[in-house]
Amino acid sequence: MRTFTVIWFGQLVSTIGSYMTDFVLTLWAWDATGSATSLAMMGFYSQMPRIPITLFAGLIVDRFNRKHLMLAGDSVAALVAIAIGWLYFAKCLSMWHLYGAVMLSGSFGQIQSLAYETSLSGLVPPDKLTRANSMNSAVHYGAAIVAPALAGLLHPHIGLLGILGLDLVSFGVAVATLLVRFIPQPSTAAGRNRDPLMAKLAFGFREVWRQPTLRALLLISTLFCFFHDMGGAIYEPMILARSTGCALVLASTATAAGIGGVAGAILLSVWGGPSRKVNGMLAGFIGAGLSKTVFGMGVSPQVWVPAQFCSSLHFPLLGSSESAIWMTQIHPAQQGRVFAANALVLQVVSAGAALIAGPLAERVLDPALLPSSPLANLLGGMAGTGPGAGMALLFVLAALSMAGIGLGGYSLVSLKQLKS
Repeated sequence: MRTFTVIWFGQLVSTIGSYMTDFVLTLWAWDATGSATSLAMMGFYSQMPRIPITLFAGLIVDRFNRKHLMLAGDSVAALVAIAIGWLYFAKCLSMWHLYGAVMLSGSFGQIQSLAYETSLSGLVPPDKLTRANSMNSAVHYGAAIVAPALAGLLHPHIGLLGILGLDLVSFGVAVATLLVRFIPQPSTAAGRNRDPLMAKLAFGFREVWRQPTLRALLLISTLFCFFHDMGGAIYEPMILARSTGCALVLASTATAAGIGGVAGAILLSVWGGPSRKVNGMLAGFIGAGLSKTVFGMGVSPQVWVPAQFCSSLHFPLLGSSESAIWMTQIHPAQQGRVFAANALVLQVVSAGAALIAGPLAERVLDPALLPSSPLANLLGGMAGTGPGAGMALLFVLAALSMAGIGLGGYSLVSLKQLKS
């Protein structure tokens, strides 16, 4: 666990830097456009290049040195940060630059994250995988606590360029922790054969599809991902629209998410997780969905902050449980290709959700929920009226669907047959 902990710390520092940059760029984009669709398209452009990359990412991760792949991902992310800083300094930065930046970083980031994920089974004993995955959840949520607060505090004094500089320093810490540690490589004998390229690319899909239990697991995860990412695409513009663009409110909800996620990860680390991992995953789906429903129905930080805390409290449980299931069901030498196949399915769904969410909320539901509209009288009690109401309604419907998917999972016979 020592090597894993060192690398984990580097990823935590790097993620804090990246989230600080994301926070200030979100504020910049909202000030520049005031459009929910523009912000939602950031998620779409981030996912789109991952789809073709993922076709080959599994082969790459199973064949090449995973440490080198992780170093390459950090290096590309640093170059992207430098490019954004230069464009901002030259007063040339625009939304299409940000779209290009997230496309480039997303492409290499997909390989990097897959290399990191598939390295866990070689760094961590099987009985500690749930604990390690909960620590990985703490990377995201810990950064969500620190990054918005730091960005909000420092941005008025050092500006976007200063935040980007801190981001570059954080990349340096991640690279340093990787350079000083050895990451074991799995035996590739099982993955080296003379099958045609297309057969190799399809291996991950075949491996999942031939097992009814894994098919069911991927199906329910995909449905949850679609509705989660549909709500996630309009999360930030919804808050900004309903708080008149208040950065402090956005930061407070992000911090609440971080605190909830870290609390969930700590509880899970102490507890060790349920013996039946599939039950932990489904319970997490339900808890997250119900909490997000309350969030979407709120119109002030007094509701958003505790609801966001409760929502994030469930994600370490559901994420760690699902990851532990996949890691125990798939041989380490095959994990790159199988995990890449899963990621490809989720990325297609996530990109579709982001593409739909912005226009649906902004062009259909927002006008339909103006105070004078007939629909506002019918549905106004669910999401309110006025600016951001359409986004809130879509968020609530997506959240209810998330909870419904968790409830429905308990009736799937194939999921009940999972031995993890």
